[in-house]
Amino acid sequence: MKKLVYISAALVAGSMMMTGCSSSWLDVTSPTRESVEEYFNTNAHIAEGVVAAYDPLHWPDWTSQYNPINICADVMADDIWVGGSDKTDMAIWHRMANYEAIPADCMSSLWSDFYSGVKRCNDVLGYMKNNDIKDMPEADGKYYEAQVRVLRCFYYMWLWKFWGNIPYYAENPGAPYIVPQNTADEVYAYVIEDLEGAIALNNLPMKETTANYGRVTKAFAYMIYADMVMYQKDSGRYGKALDYMKEIINSGQYALNPDYANIWTEDGEWTDESIFEVNYYSENAGRAWDNVRGCGGTVLPTLISPNGWEGGLDGHDGGWGFGPVRQETYDRYAEGDTRRDGTCWNAAAVCEATGKTYNARYQDTGLFLAKYCAMTGGNAGQIGSVELNWANNMRYYRYAETLLNAAELVLRGAGSGDAQGWLDQVRFRAGVPSITANLDNVIEERHLEFVGEGKRYFDLVRCDLAASVLVPDTYGYRTNAWTPNKKYQPIPQSEIDKAQGTLTQNPY
Repeated sequence: MKKLVYISAALVAGSMMMTGCSSSWLDVTSPTRESVEEYFNTNAHIAEGVVAAYDPLHWPDWTSQYNPINICADVMADDIWVGGSDKTDMAIWHRMANYEAIPADCMSSLWSDFYSGVKRCNDVLGYMKNNDIKDMPEADGKYYEAQVRVLRCFYYMWLWKFWGNIPYYAENPGAPYIVPQNTADEVYAYVIEDLEGAIALNNLPMKETTANYGRVTKAFAYMIYADMVMYQKDSGRYGKALDYMKEIINSGQYALNPDYANIWTEDGEWTDESIFEVNYYSENAGRAWDNVRGCGGTVLPTLISPNGWEGGLDGHDGGWGFGPVRQETYDRYAEGDTRRDGTCWNAAAVCEATGKTYNARYQDTGLFLAKYCAMTGGNAGQIGSVELNWANNMRYYRYAETLLNAAELVLRGAGSGDAQGWLDQVRFRAGVPSITANLDNVIEERHLEFVGEGKRYFDLVRCDLAASVLVPDTYGYRTNAWTPNKKYQPIPQSEIDKAQGTLTQNPY
């Protein structure tokens, strides 16, 4: 029997099966509605399927949980606090920050979001493989395949980074929908091989045109490759990763934005520095509390802006007070480093200068993440829920990371290249002088460059610094030390229960 697009048709088919009549009853076709197989049988409809495969990129900030990837990663590091009203407010994050997450209440929505992305990518590949799509030009087919394979690798990369030992499948399973668990090393091998295959198709542009900003590019695939290879410490692939970084650099299609603070404004979206962003918008945005997966904006600025802030003061609006920036993070920047104010919005100083106040919540420092704070007018034109429709694109990969990846890979012996020059470019843009290009300095430069971008925790882990850096603090907020068994998050208990004994819990 065909799986029908519309639930109502599927129910009709089910009722016919229950009559116990001859086998001809099993071949049920709706007279008015197409099956999935029939629908995805044209070039235009496959293109729709590709668009659907991108959609889960928008979900992590809020579906059934608030789990923007950058915040989930960075609360486990040493740059931001969790905040909120107290330790019971977003308890998931507070437990993650103290390395005591529990399977019964953890990042289950991220698990579901990313596997939804995997499923949709597999759907497209399955339709293309099994359907005779007569009107699809060969070039279109290769372009669709390259996009969804790279997207699938991106979804798997995050599952692998957060959970490590996960089920991997390149074709969607049938009933009972149970897939064996793989070790983290096995998952890495599968994903990196798939990514290499997608890159080898050579059907992606190095950079997209304006009309296609947000689609997969060759540069995006290269950055995923370097990200995974470096996190795995796969030295045998360092040379290829370096080649990819140099190819991006030598293409001349990317460059640093001269103004670091501008990167995070609406004007700064998709500048020459941007390699991959997830698009959000506010104009006519209909995302709402009763339609959280609707098209539109993001809730992230609401989450991380000061509570009780007077709207418009200093060009900012208020929010819920999560993710305050640590004072130590602010103090880490050298005087004159433009990244300090481009990263840390000093709301306390504004209040002191104006006589205004806001509701200082738990772990408040007076400092908030300037990169994604709610800017006045940033949700203008929305028609859904004001809290959910900020037009801040989520930046995942920037050209600055390409330069620092390349410098680090050279210093790790991957090949030749201008490590000093690449490091200097990043520093000179920030208005600070040259320092010696060595591994310690490059890793610290990444620290300064990417605060609040979801990279610091993974850098500390891969550079074997987590155990010495992620220790109890002097405030009594983090009372546990990171240990190697805390590398991965606990698998959601709901997934363990559904897996019928095929999933083993991470040793968290």
